[in-house]
Amino acid sequence: MLNPSAVVPVASHLRTITRAAHDTVDAAFSRLDLADRADYARFLLAHAAATAAVEAVLSGDPTLPRWRPRLALLQNDLATLELAPPPPLPFDPGGTSAARLGALYVLEGSRLGGAVLVKRVYPGAPTAFLSARHDPGEWRAFLRAMDERGVGQTPDWLDTVACGASACFALYTASSQALPVPH
Repeated sequence: MLNPSAVVPVASHLRTITRAAHDTVDAAFSRLDLADRADYARFLLAHAAATAAVEAVLSGDPTLPRWRPRLALLQNDLATLELAPPPPLPFDPGGTSAARLGALYVLEGSRLGGAVLVKRVYPGAPTAFLSARHDPGEWRAFLRAMDERGVGQTPDWLDTVACGASACFALYTASSQALPVPH
């Protein structure tokens, strides 16, 4: 039985339990050469299909920690490339705030990856989406807020958060497979 006053290390648990899913997403998108205009367009289109779906689900939950949507930035990048945003993919992380918290963990964590990926994009490309980093201290504050939500929670709650994160990783993997892979 958990100590009700103990803090469940939500963030570190999610990092561990979703490592394989995270690696799968990274591998799926690493097939694209972001220095190539066509591949970068595929990257943005795939992210738009998934991000639109995730943000739509998360935007209706006022219990989540503070976060800043990036879909408009992504759509602006697509517009600059004269590409229409794709329709959102179906996404249901689970009907609870805990599941949506897991999905938000993935969405906010992707800002860290964007800071690395933006360096690989071809010169002159629109990069508002990938350049949307966390404000100073924002990521740590988000992780702290997740851990605080773990206070007094059951292992089932933590499993639900992990399921939401896994569902979000699976959505991004699916979005990477929905577009043609360059040769």
